[in-house]
Amino acid sequence: MAGESKELTLQETPTWAVAVICFILVAISIMVEFLIHLLASWLKKKRKQALHDALEKIKAELMLLGFISLLLTVVQDPISKICIPKSAGRSWHPCRENDELDGEKFINPCQAKGKSQLVSEKGLHELHIFIFMLAAFHVLYCITTLGLGRLKMRVWKAWEDETKTLEYTYHNDPDRFRFARDTSFGRRHLHFWSKSPILLWIVCFFRQFFASVTKVDYLALRHGFITAHLAPQNHTTFDFRSYIKRSLEEDFKVVVGISPIIWLFAVLFLMSNTHGWHSYLWLPFIPLAVILLVGTKLQVIITKMGLRIQERGDVVKGTPVVETGDHLFWFNRPRLLLYLIQFVLFQNAFQMAFFAFTWYKYGVPSCFHKGPKDIAIRLSVG
Repeated sequence: MAGESKELTLQETPTWAVAVICFILVAISIMVEFLIHLLASWLKKKRKQALHDALEKIKAELMLLGFISLLLTVVQDPISKICIPKSAGRSWHPCRENDELDGEKFINPCQAKGKSQLVSEKGLHELHIFIFMLAAFHVLYCITTLGLGRLKMRVWKAWEDETKTLEYTYHNDPDRFRFARDTSFGRRHLHFWSKSPILLWIVCFFRQFFASVTKVDYLALRHGFITAHLAPQNHTTFDFRSYIKRSLEEDFKVVVGISPIIWLFAVLFLMSNTHGWHSYLWLPFIPLAVILLVGTKLQVIITKMGLRIQERGDVVKGTPVVETGDHLFWFNRPRLLLYLIQFVLFQNAFQMAFFAFTWYKYGVPSCFHKGPKDIAIRLSVG
């Protein structure tokens, strides 16, 4: 058509401009690869095998996201030429029909056929940007969570050092008889509410906000672990805190991955950002509800271990021995809690990436974020 504007192709672009852009992209890629290689070498040198494996998983996830982005680039032209009925094209919009996203105001190659475009080339390009932000926020959230976990465990070092003192050995005399309810662990967990399922969950729900891991719980779990897995002489030599730290690194390998189920939820989350659904009022609260449920369940498990001590007898000899078991967890699957934490981290990353993407592309306010209430909910809950 006469007067129709079009973008320059490589035929009309100076070769030096193409070469400069390629050089910059290749240089940045080589630099990032070199930094990742240095980090991997450092982890191997420090014998952090679990974290090294987690880094390899992050690289695999980034490669998958890069492949998705590459695939979108390759099929961008064919996808942009797919036409759908106008009724379908006007449904499930993130903005109202008469807002700025009205399809009649944009170039539509399917207009001559009386149809709407499935996704425009510009829309696919914006999807590239969102995928990049999602990958960045997911990795950032996982690393931040690992860092916060290790920061919290620094408090446990003093508790671990205390187990090697004579005072600790005296107060935990293995030949001393006491009532279960009079032990430190018993005084914390054996109360009138412990045997009521409803009161137990209510108390444990509020406990997670004040002291999710207390000194009493740590020492009891340490003693129970050593009694179950190690010889008695290891009570003063075994470093339970270091074992938990290694376990956290092993779990990090699971959390940092993105399973097919998580990808399915990501697609559903994208669909939920539809006008009229008010997803900003309920979607951010899903991970909050899940993580509070997980925290409450873990508190319930510790209390139930205390109840099992009392069920074995009112009088205990030495330090009360807590016994764990898969039956204490939902569906006898302890790793289910880990997968729920993985879901929460990804959902949080999705919310923050979506907010950053829409802010970057459309500004604030926009049809995605029309008021301070929406922004406050997404940021505070995330």
